[in-house]
Amino acid sequence: MISIKSEREIELLRIAGEITGDTHNYLKPFIKPGITTKELNDLAYNYIISRGATPSFKNYDGFPGSICTSINEEVVHGIPGKRKLKNGDIIKIDIGACYKGYHGDSAWTYPVGKISGRLEKLLTQTEEALFSGLSVIKEGTRIGDIGYTISEIAKKYHLGVVKELVGHGVGSSIHEEPDVPNYGKKNTGPILKEGMVIAVEPMLNLGTADVFMEEDNWTIITADEEPSAHFEHTVLVTKDGYEILTKR
Repeated sequence: MISIKSEREIELLRIAGEITGDTHNYLKPFIKPGITTKELNDLAYNYIISRGATPSFKNYDGFPGSICTSINEEVVHGIPGKRKLKNGDIIKIDIGACYKGYHGDSAWTYPVGKISGRLEKLLTQTEEALFSGLSVIKEGTRIGDIGYTISEIAKKYHLGVVKELVGHGVGSSIHEEPDVPNYGKKNTGPILKEGMVIAVEPMLNLGTADVFMEEDNWTIITADEEPSAHFEHTVLVTKDGYEILTKR
């Protein structure tokens, strides 16, 4: 069931979202060649704890990390470890913070050192897809309108839209109803209402839209090993638009 959040819940979601966005800001200066994904994970863990929250992803369905760190062709759910970032990589960092039982959820794709022009375009275009999808949100919008808008941006730039992975509701669980796909038809799907909280998160690939799961049963990789980008915000649906809860 899709829930409408109370004022108390919205305030807690605002704080959780703020901590999530602030964790991204905190990590950004450390994203340089030579750092390991485990070091980024530990920095995020300590920062989230220092803010009176806990990492939403740690032990979620057995996930071992506090954040997801996905490099280059890794789309999502990369497990932090000993791998060092290299100049020219891109890394998707997905962060969730739980404050007094409520969650914030936001992913961003970062360049490591100097990246190629094609990767710069991928990041710019996927971020554009996120904000285009957000731009249609208000009371009365249908979920399909969000996915349609995102997929039109992907089509414009000839990017593959990952269909197996979708956005979602956010609240006292990190993943709630409704699903928010990055594709769809106008005027289809559940109707958004004031007080709903959803995460919108386009995952766009430079090549094929097809993906597969690695042997670790977490990391999702593009089938042709071309790079992928991922941008996500948690937002509150309002009567006339939306409020980003995971501001950076």
